[in-house]
Amino acid sequence: MAIASELKRRYSAGSILVRLIYINVALFLVIRLMALLAMLLNVPAMQILTWLEVPSGDLMLRRPWTLLTYMFSHYDLLHILFNMLWLYWLGRIFMEYFTGKQLGALYVLGGLLGGLLFWVAYAVLPYFDGKMGYLIGASASVLAIVVAVAVYVPHYQIGLLFFGAVSLKWVAIITLVIDLLSVVEGNVGGQVAHLGGALMGLIFGLMMRRGHDVTAWLNKSIDWLVMLVKGHKPALKKKKVRSTAQKQKTAAAQQGTTVPDEDEIDAILDKLKRSGYGALSDKEKEQLFMASRKR
Repeated sequence: MAIASELKRRYSAGSILVRLIYINVALFLVIRLMALLAMLLNVPAMQILTWLEVPSGDLMLRRPWTLLTYMFSHYDLLHILFNMLWLYWLGRIFMEYFTGKQLGALYVLGGLLGGLLFWVAYAVLPYFDGKMGYLIGASASVLAIVVAVAVYVPHYQIGLLFFGAVSLKWVAIITLVIDLLSVVEGNVGGQVAHLGGALMGLIFGLMMRRGHDVTAWLNKSIDWLVMLVKGHKPALKKKKVRSTAQKQKTAAAQQGTTVPDEDEIDAILDKLKRSGYGALSDKEKEQLFMASRKR
């Protein structure tokens, strides 16, 4: 119980980067435990993964949630180990220039684009005719973050064992080249997904250099959903402000006093400077009072 409480505390206090790693690791452990249970019950473990992986063909249309679940799921230990190390190392550099919300949104968008390109590739490329494929892992999401930070700060240097200081642009380029050269039979779809994640990172990095955040719409949507779930109604605030202003105008009209515009306020202030407050009429005093409340 103490361990669970400590993990919960660290998760709650951690950044989005830490939370992403926690989610990936936790889901990996759940998958492995379920696979062990399936083995003991003589049930094929792969049947569990099919509900988390992105499938090719029409099956994906019946399991659209897999476009989200696959990017948090891993089955092989080395797969999640390398992905989480890359996410931690490059994610920390990313956080030096961007916010946690941008990191989380880019992770999701990179995974979504990777998953969609995987599905489209199976649908249109002759190589995949008659083949069925499944996509799992955070590689596309992680590559989006790697490429994004490399495009935004290409000359940022990190120390690598045996190589010394290396610029991020070369880290990203070499990573993509190795990824392409490692294409093997049966994993071509995965490489296509990786390219989709890298493309999303390229778009983010280039647009941020121009001052445009391509993740803003997703973060606004998430914020809106969170507020909706919590019972908040942000849209009503503007209505309330307008209603209060309308009430002030109505009250002023009932008292025979109109809300002054800028020219009237300037004229009253000039008179106040010249002759003092006592020289103002009751109407001018009321208008000055209303203007001060409005401001």
